[in-house]
Amino acid sequence: MPTNSSGSNDREGGDPMSRTPQVGIDHLTLLDVSPPELVTIASETGFDAVGFRVGTAGPGEEPYPMAVGSPMLEETIRRMEDTGVRVLDVEVIRLGPDITRKDYEALLESGQRLGARFINVMGDDADIDRISDNFAQLTTDARPYGLRPLIEPMAYRPVHNLELAVRIAQRSGGGGGLVDCLHFRRCGDNLNYLRSVDPALLPILQLCDAPLAQPTGLPRPRWLPRGQGTDIPHAQLESRAMRLLPGDGELPVVELLAAMPAGIPISVEAPVLSLWETLPPVNIARRARQAVSRLLDEVSNLHSGPRDEQSNPKERNQ
Repeated sequence: MPTNSSGSNDREGGDPMSRTPQVGIDHLTLLDVSPPELVTIASETGFDAVGFRVGTAGPGEEPYPMAVGSPMLEETIRRMEDTGVRVLDVEVIRLGPDITRKDYEALLESGQRLGARFINVMGDDADIDRISDNFAQLTTDARPYGLRPLIEPMAYRPVHNLELAVRIAQRSGGGGGLVDCLHFRRCGDNLNYLRSVDPALLPILQLCDAPLAQPTGLPRPRWLPRGQGTDIPHAQLESRAMRLLPGDGELPVVELLAAMPAGIPISVEAPVLSLWETLPPVNIARRARQAVSRLLDEVSNLHSGPRDEQSNPKERNQ
């Protein structure tokens, strides 16, 4: 089974890909695919790791039966052992006003059994101080399980930018922040601030692409995976189903990756409804992995280090 080490967190001069990163595929990219099958697809398409949706992100979403001892979890582990695919993270814990340990203990147990390293956390409480306190408590509770909580900023939730997420992580006694390319843009975050953050607080990057401007007037899909509701704001609909694969949009993905700590794991979180409707999951995963390879080649070809202030058209839009 995989270990739970946190990996490198330093920023270095020169090539930010001087250490080849672990490359994963997040469950949201193929949420209709069961965890065991996601492991198989990841192995067949060249991914090193996966992220699993063990807890749900909202009402109505149907969870996968991944409790400790369940047949699905044990089959998932068997396929991991057969393929060598590891688990980067499990999600999701929503820090609401009344959350207690019993609300997330089963997820901690499943994450430990899977050998996951991180837990994806969302703040779902208007009281930011209470989110901070609950995140710190979660960090303490998760430590014996070998898991590190990461709080993810989203423009449409109370933790609405990276600076706020970093402050919460700094107060937690060991938690971190989660940078996602789409949310980084929609939150109005910028690369200069990203470069200033303590690298130890940024242990993973989620990759996708999108238009620079927030789309409006998005058509309502007929369905979303696992019973997720479709009558949701455009920002949430884009996030859950209408992103693009890395390199297919306008976000400064190369520059964002170059600004992150060297050698950290990267994971594709790119749910693309149009691909779900036209391609089998293995083909979507293959396209996603090829997109990552092209991205890493571009980063390696950059002549500047991660902290260089050299501008480019995409970065100027940040």
